[in-house]
Amino acid sequence: MVQAAQTGGEDKHMRFSVFLNARTMRPEDDRQLMKDLESHALRASELGFSAIFMPDHHFNGYMPVASDSFIFAAYLAAKMPQMHFGFSVVSVPLHHPVRFAERINILDQLTDGKLLVGIGSGTTPEEMIGFGVNYKDAGAVSDRNLELAEALWAKAMTDPAIEIDNGPHQGRVLQRIAPASFTPGHARLMPVAMKETSAQRAATHGWPAFIPAFTPPKIGGTEPFVHVKKFFDIYHAKLTAAGHSDEVVKSALDWTTHTYQCVHVAETDDQAREELEVILKAYQAAVEREAEFNARAESNAENTKTDRTPNALTDDWIGTWCLYGSPETVIEHLTPYKQLGIGNVLCGTTTGPLTEERLRLGNQTLDLLAREVMPALA
Repeated sequence: MVQAAQTGGEDKHMRFSVFLNARTMRPEDDRQLMKDLESHALRASELGFSAIFMPDHHFNGYMPVASDSFIFAAYLAAKMPQMHFGFSVVSVPLHHPVRFAERINILDQLTDGKLLVGIGSGTTPEEMIGFGVNYKDAGAVSDRNLELAEALWAKAMTDPAIEIDNGPHQGRVLQRIAPASFTPGHARLMPVAMKETSAQRAATHGWPAFIPAFTPPKIGGTEPFVHVKKFFDIYHAKLTAAGHSDEVVKSALDWTTHTYQCVHVAETDDQAREELEVILKAYQAAVEREAEFNARAESNAENTKTDRTPNALTDDWIGTWCLYGSPETVIEHLTPYKQLGIGNVLCGTTTGPLTEERLRLGNQTLDLLAREVMPALA
């Protein structure tokens, strides 16, 4: 059992949010996936989950509707007006900064400010080349896009034009971004607090952050809490030193998020492990199919990844990315994270190809989390 620092955890509470991260293996399954994810999200809303998060992916069958998660979030927001919505994460280099700023403002208005925009530079060369971005340039394009978005959000109609010259993204904005945002300035962004600069960006603005459970170049391991505590402590120190009001700090920490790609809860630990292995075998088969196309994208030095994710059936992957077991085991696992100060647990409940059986297991997890886990950690 990991030991948490004693930071007054008795006064903390934990939110639970759902990460829609399913896959299809054939184009003829895309529509059913969208319908099934809608019903899954509505179930989560009825059960008291705090937010629905979605990824940003293209071309490969990983969340087909994530080719424009802003549209799907807007559709769901009309059905669940009380729900928060988030992205884990928007691949910033793939978005023209004007469209990035506009879409966020529209969704910020439609959700009455209940929006959390995770931001990152992307992980997949295949997606990068589809948008004319070299993988090796993704970080620089992302940083410049965020600078441009901030300038666009701040621009008044009579301010000088903003020139956009950032790799594939070009343009000249004369007036302003419309509509205006609901949130003062703009909706909250959520960096991944892995790099010093990302943690500082979140802290400076009083934003929440994603807290990872690994330290590159190794993407996996069996001691996730060690990494979570390291990155959380860095972010927390920067946030509390940034001069914000207590209210801003509390709001940021309430939504500071740790993500599990696959959460699976069953009545017993043995049942949960058996069902988890079925889920992960299907997931790994989908990932290996996608990897064949990624290999084609890695055709030169500009588009070659420098890190590799372990097989999903290994202890390293399960240890980092999975949360599973009986409700009692899940509560025991999460208690140190609550004591540390993690405010939001993001649960991938539809990981892998979304068959009828996979959806049943995902709904089982939602029900057990809501009935037994969430009340114990609220």
